[in-house]
Amino acid sequence: MPESSSPASTTPDPTTSSAESTTAASTSSTTPAEATAPKRSRRGRPGYDRGTLINKATEVFVSRGYDGTSMDTVARELGITKSAIYHHVKSKEELLHLAISRGIRALDSAVETESLRENVTALERLQLAVRASVVILIEYHHSVTLLLRVRGNSPLEREALEARRNIDAKVRALVEAAIAEGGLRSDFTPGLITRLLFGMVNSITEWYRPSYPVDPDTIAEAVTTMAFQGLEA
Repeated sequence: MPESSSPASTTPDPTTSSAESTTAASTSSTTPAEATAPKRSRRGRPGYDRGTLINKATEVFVSRGYDGTSMDTVARELGITKSAIYHHVKSKEELLHLAISRGIRALDSAVETESLRENVTALERLQLAVRASVVILIEYHHSVTLLLRVRGNSPLEREALEARRNIDAKVRALVEAAIAEGGLRSDFTPGLITRLLFGMVNSITEWYRPSYPVDPDTIAEAVTTMAFQGLEA
C-alpha cells in the first residue's frame, strides 16, 4: 500500500556547526535559574518529508490532472508553502518524475524477477508476473495511475512511455515463450494476449480504493484465475 501520508515531524537543522555543538556540550551544566528559564524552541523545516510530499503530490496530480495542477495548487492542497515544496524539488516536472518513477521501478522489477525465475514453465512465469503486477499496482496505486495517464507531452512523459513499453516487451516475451512451450493457445497473437492481460490489470486503477473490502493478494489471485482459467466452476 502507499506509504504513510501523515505530515512528518520536523528535524533539527543539520547545518549546525561543530563549534556550536561543542559549546552546547560544554554548557550542559545549568544553574537553577537557567533551568527554570523558558527555553527557546529551535525552528525546524515545516511541512512534509520528501517521501510523504511525493505521495501527497501524486494524489493531487491524480485527482486534478497533472497539466491542470500548478505548484500553488499542490501547496494549497497539502497545506504548506511553495517554498517548503521547493526545499525538496526544483520544479513540478521533477515532482512528476519522482511520482511516477516509483511505480515504474516497482513494476519493472517485479516483471523482471518473475521472468528470470528458474525451474518453472514459461506459462508459470507469465502467471507470476501478472500476479505480481496486480499487487504492485495496488501498492503504488496513485503512482501507476499517473504513469498510465501520461501521453508523451514532454521529454519526461516520453521517457515514462518508453519505460512502459519496455515492461510490455518483457511480458510479451513471456507470452511468446508460453505459446512456444504449448502453455497458451497459438491462435491469438502475443501482442493481443499481452494487451488483453494488462488491459485487465490496468483497469484496477479505475475502481480500486484503499477502502475496498478485498485484500490485494485476493484481487491478484482473482485476476490471474480469470485470465488463465476462466470463471467456470
